[in-house]
Amino acid sequence: MRRLGISLYPENSTMEKDKEYITLAGKYGFSRIFTCLLSVDGDREKVVEEFKEIIAHANTYNMQVIADVAPSVLRELNIKYDDLSFFHELGAYGIRLDEGFSGLEESIMTCNPYNLKIEINISNGTKYLDNIHSFRPNTSNLIGCHNFYPHRYTGLSYDHFMKANKQVKEYGIRTAAFVGSQAEGTFGPWPVSEGLCTLEQHRTLPIDVQAKHLFATGMIDDVIIANAYATEEELAALSKLNPELMTFSVEFSADASELEKKIVLDEFHFNRGDVSEYMIRSTQSRVKYKNEAFPAHTTRDIKRGDIIIDNDLYGRYKGELQIALKDMPNSGRTNVVGHIVEEEIMLLDYVEAWDKFAFLAKK
Repeated sequence: MRRLGISLYPENSTMEKDKEYITLAGKYGFSRIFTCLLSVDGDREKVVEEFKEIIAHANTYNMQVIADVAPSVLRELNIKYDDLSFFHELGAYGIRLDEGFSGLEESIMTCNPYNLKIEINISNGTKYLDNIHSFRPNTSNLIGCHNFYPHRYTGLSYDHFMKANKQVKEYGIRTAAFVGSQAEGTFGPWPVSEGLCTLEQHRTLPIDVQAKHLFATGMIDDVIIANAYATEEELAALSKLNPELMTFSVEFSADASELEKKIVLDEFHFNRGDVSEYMIRSTQSRVKYKNEAFPAHTTRDIKRGDIIIDNDLYGRYKGELQIALKDMPNSGRTNVVGHIVEEEIMLLDYVEAWDKFAFLAKK
């Protein structure tokens, strides 16, 4: 099951605001929280008190909290890698290792008696995970999460992202990556905050498009909003996503008929197995509506991302829905009934043979 998460930075905010954000995210079904424990003053009791309160509030909404830690923090708090009782006392679901150890330490951490999850950094694309596995970890307690990048142009390239994911998925590891809220005044753990995301190409995209892309790769299980605080509209948009079904946002043509809109929005769609390089074909509508009329309209030349339905002039094909993968001339027998929003056209590359998909009208 794929999940959604938020991030909290207690050092840069207040307990009241963090609790309000948790409550709001819980309302929309978010189930993960990333938080930083990268900088502490060594006052163990103070750290325990503050984090316990936040985590207890999160747990009331069944939200699992993973704290980002570094070896230096463990030293400051006098925490040994073979005794993670401190994090159990906090009520945490697990810890994320901001920096790596030798491999043996991570392996031992996964065998903790509390079954705390040990989340490792999977953005570097090294043989780090191979090394951990050589020490026979408890794989049920080992998960992975990418970094986020507050500095513009420093986010991961798509090719590197996918290469790193493939290494991790060979071990069946659960994965997570970050998306960035586009709200004004958001923040992360550091002073520099030019948006927070894992993939550089996501930096200026709407938050739901970022998430759709991560899920579409088939490599990411959990999507976490990196910066705080996302707006309620953004939380709502993410909550409406079906992580298992590619859903495109569509803008309809002015002349699209009610029947054509019904086919687009209400019918069940899947790509034919005998795939075309020019279009994605959903053919069941031509069977269901074979006795309906599809008068010709909006027969301009076809552009990539157009949603098209063959009209009466195409005979047995009338009523068939297609999504254009390439620009094509229009013979006049195909109605352009809508267009996938520009930001989502890249998602067409992820629809393969027999893949199911759906549409939502852009508001």
